[in-house]
Amino acid sequence: MNISVLGAGAWGTAMAIAFAAKNNVLLWGRNQAAMSAMQTARQNNDYLHGFPFPDSLQVTADFAAAMAHAAGPDGLLVIATSVSGLRPTLEACRAYQPNNIIWLCKGFEESTQLLPHQVAEQVLGQGVAFGALSGPSFAQEVARGLPCALTIASKSKDLSQLVVQALHVNAMRVYSSDDVVGVEVGGAVKNILAIATGVADGLGLGLNARAALITRGLAEISRLGVALGGRSETLMGLTGVGDLILTCTGDLSRNRKVGLALAQGKSLDVIVQELGHVAEGVRCAQAVHTLAQSKSIQMPITDAVAGVLFDGISLQEMISRLLARDAKQETH
Repeated sequence: MNISVLGAGAWGTAMAIAFAAKNNVLLWGRNQAAMSAMQTARQNNDYLHGFPFPDSLQVTADFAAAMAHAAGPDGLLVIATSVSGLRPTLEACRAYQPNNIIWLCKGFEESTQLLPHQVAEQVLGQGVAFGALSGPSFAQEVARGLPCALTIASKSKDLSQLVVQALHVNAMRVYSSDDVVGVEVGGAVKNILAIATGVADGLGLGLNARAALITRGLAEISRLGVALGGRSETLMGLTGVGDLILTCTGDLSRNRKVGLALAQGKSLDVIVQELGHVAEGVRCAQAVHTLAQSKSIQMPITDAVAGVLFDGISLQEMISRLLARDAKQETH
């Protein structure tokens, strides 16, 4: 199968390596010099150093070539940008009339509070098969070939089958779902909760507090997901509780690192600069906070994270607000 991956960051590169185990893959990036360096080194020294490219993985800065590579009914286009880059990338793709598109980003579009599939519907209409590939996964472990399980969420059974055929190999297991909303909400909100968990760990609040944050965070994910039309059982699966546990506890989690750095007293600008990668939870926090307020959905942990990131609330006040909440039944 011919697959083009648009976006040569850490995650796009890792997935390109994984896809190349049984497919012909073309990895596209907009920076000509960076892509030439990758082709020469046969690895991505900027974002994923130490993972050589297989022979079936080639790179390019030619967008038209990447689109042509994935053309045809059996071609697959994989968008590996951040959520903020999804709309412009889809708009650039539209003129080439692609058949099958999936994206790897997790979050809500900041300016519109739309999920990725809603952005795709606006840009592409209903004539293109598209979906989200999500689940508990770190780029370095995927590139290393360690065991991993993901979910492809799409309304198109043909597209889901195509993705399973392309990726379900060796240590990679791929499941399918038609609950696109549930899968995308789980992948988005868990990043916000990882920031909160990083703060708690950084402040030394203990493992009890971490467990409580993760569990009550899952309740927030479920409330929002079901309110937007997702299914509760989806949020108990890989793309909900699975991704939440990994991102909140794994040392490779960018969003957890943001929380740990906040606990050290660093400013958000410094944290983002030092991180060198996109931490989707930062932008997502404000979008989800706004969306939850508009729909009268209680998401106190999300509200607290957004307050710290954007409203100048101190970490101590954030913790105090959460601890001061009235007692209630756990299932609410």
